[in-house]
Amino acid sequence: MGETEHAVGRTAEPAVGLEAVPALIALTKPKQTGLLLVTAIGAYVLTAAPQVDAARLALGTLALALAISGCTALNMVLDRDIDAKMERTAGRPLPSGEVSVRQATVFGVVTSLAGLALAGACSALFLAVVGAGLFFDLLVYTAWLKRRSPLSILIGGVSGGMPALAGRVLALGRVDAVGVMLALGVVLWIPAHILTLATRHAAEYERAGVPVWPSVYGERSARRAIAVGSVLGTVVLTAAGVLEGITQAAIVTLVGLGLVLNALAVLVLVSPTEKHNRVLFKAASVYMLGAFLCLTFGAVLAR
Repeated sequence: MGETEHAVGRTAEPAVGLEAVPALIALTKPKQTGLLLVTAIGAYVLTAAPQVDAARLALGTLALALAISGCTALNMVLDRDIDAKMERTAGRPLPSGEVSVRQATVFGVVTSLAGLALAGACSALFLAVVGAGLFFDLLVYTAWLKRRSPLSILIGGVSGGMPALAGRVLALGRVDAVGVMLALGVVLWIPAHILTLATRHAAEYERAGVPVWPSVYGERSARRAIAVGSVLGTVVLTAAGVLEGITQAAIVTLVGLGLVLNALAVLVLVSPTEKHNRVLFKAASVYMLGAFLCLTFGAVLAR
């Protein structure tokens, strides 16, 4: 274990006890986890409103929060050597030595298992969906494909849509077309989130030995994938809102948000500057948050 930690450039003694809590929380990428939880809550409310079971929603949200957080921490364990080689990520808890590999692994395993146990208390199908998210993210994407193929985000990206599908399943008790559409909308959005980052840091990824789309297929190809994914994703999420009968105001807002995101994606395609790429990266997260808020409140106000 000591040799492994030295290999990823440990610079400090790991914190212990309560002092390690901030670093362990950082391993969960709270902003990313929070955004995924918004998609799950939005999908649940969109389906269940106006008869929202607050206790069931709270239990399901906690299950997802623990499962996603634990999985993200384990991803950090698997990627610690990559993170140590990239300036953008070298300050993360593992490569910086704030926590040990053992601490992070135990935290990730325990937290993931706790999330799965709570998911099972909700329903077997909900557990299956949450478990599928962990499987695609940790094993398919991180452990298998990330270091082998630039197409890893297309398959591993399925995990990004699982929280939305889980929220729908939690309310409905089955998988249906709208649930698949909600998940697909998130999956199609992922290129705008991931490929903009990969384009900006392509040289770092290359030095770390990670094949990313812009480096392998070219930046223009990556920009095309972003534009296509953005257009299709916004259409799918808007269609889901229409099928669920959300308010007209919510539909108009959802369309407006989609048009802004798509306009930025096209701008990056025709005028690929660092500034435009950075704006699109930030706008992608704003769109996903706004879209699911529209779906949530649009459903509540319509019923």
